[in-house]
Amino acid sequence: MSDPTFRTDEEFARELDRADPLAGFRDRFEIPGSDASRIYFLGNSLGPLPRATRDAVAHELDGWSRRGVDSYFDSPATWVDLDVRYLETMASIVGATRHEVALMNGLSVNLHLLMASFYRPEGRRVRVLIERPCFPSDRYVVQTQLAWHGIDPEDGILEVGDGEHGPIGIEGIEAALRDRGDEIAVVFLGGVNFLTGELLDMERITEAAHSAGCVVGFDLAHAVGNVPLALSDWGVDFAAWCTYKYLNSGPGAVAGLFVNQRHALDAERFRLGGWWGNDPVARFRWRGQDDFVPRRDAAGWQVSCPPVLALAPLGPALELCAEAGMPAIRDKSIRLTGYLERLLEHLAGPLLRLITPTSAESRGAQLSLVTRDARGLQMSLAATGLDLDVREPDVVRLAPAPLFNTFHEAWRAAHLVTEALQAQEEHDG
Repeated sequence: MSDPTFRTDEEFARELDRADPLAGFRDRFEIPGSDASRIYFLGNSLGPLPRATRDAVAHELDGWSRRGVDSYFDSPATWVDLDVRYLETMASIVGATRHEVALMNGLSVNLHLLMASFYRPEGRRVRVLIERPCFPSDRYVVQTQLAWHGIDPEDGILEVGDGEHGPIGIEGIEAALRDRGDEIAVVFLGGVNFLTGELLDMERITEAAHSAGCVVGFDLAHAVGNVPLALSDWGVDFAAWCTYKYLNSGPGAVAGLFVNQRHALDAERFRLGGWWGNDPVARFRWRGQDDFVPRRDAAGWQVSCPPVLALAPLGPALELCAEAGMPAIRDKSIRLTGYLERLLEHLAGPLLRLITPTSAESRGAQLSLVTRDARGLQMSLAATGLDLDVREPDVVRLAPAPLFNTFHEAWRAAHLVTEALQAQEEHDG
């Protein structure tokens, strides 16, 4: 938001909404809350329900009701390839070919399957580089993978970052790779940090990691559908993500993973087997096919058959994202988040303690602020009609999502947050 055009009055927010090319997408969601005036800034935790999802799920339920198991192979359901229908769109969103993407399981399950293939400790190269703060489930994945290989997590984990509230920073990552790269087997980081909203330079990290002889993978839970991605061009080895945050596919919806084609085509690359990762020609054979023969694509990491009812919401959700286009989504995100930040700075002044990077190129659709009583602030804001989330004990996250949030909501939210911070300050004396 450039200085000459920025204004703090309510009409300016209305003007921005009238000029918003993505404004029409809001009506294609059912925004949570019985009161239409509620502000839902929780797209970084669980996106709202796309209206088309009800029909998509009903279609699969109807197939189950009418045709039973025949729906796996017969139209109109054809469940046997339900996940394949969405691969092209999913691949376009993460910047990959369809053969490098698979839709399966949940995020942490996929990370374990990927780590089983890509964490191969040998000699001095046994460590896993992660960030601080790291999403708890990611840390659990790394800890237990290390323990599985008989490596003490205290010795095997190498952390980079300035602390709980500070930035991770590309310089620290590159320094760790220069100084200790020969000890690191896998660089595993969140593309967008869950706590602060910091967007890492994944291309630069990948180049540095490969120069040090390391494999590099990313948790993209807070990045997919939020920021533009080019996983294939960047040379990333592997990645995984959920689809229920900025992609709005719903609670329990199927997650995604990426495996660079140089690994997917490598028959020697170890992967855990299951019938859906097997060569489709032999998938249903029970005679003469005793060995697991993995597919030569990312679906070779797929273990179980597609969960139909968890996949059904994915279609409408991905279509909305693809229709809007990531460039337009990112453009509005930068303007919307920047507008909210400027308003908060103007209204709250010294009461505001933002920990999200101020540069638009270094963050996603998120502003995180530190406060003495995060839960209390969240509850007081919920009472005024603003829904946001908290990471206890002291971080509140606001996520103005471009597909369904408006500039006027940002204007109202800035005033509500400021009033709540002022009340908290007065209470503290």
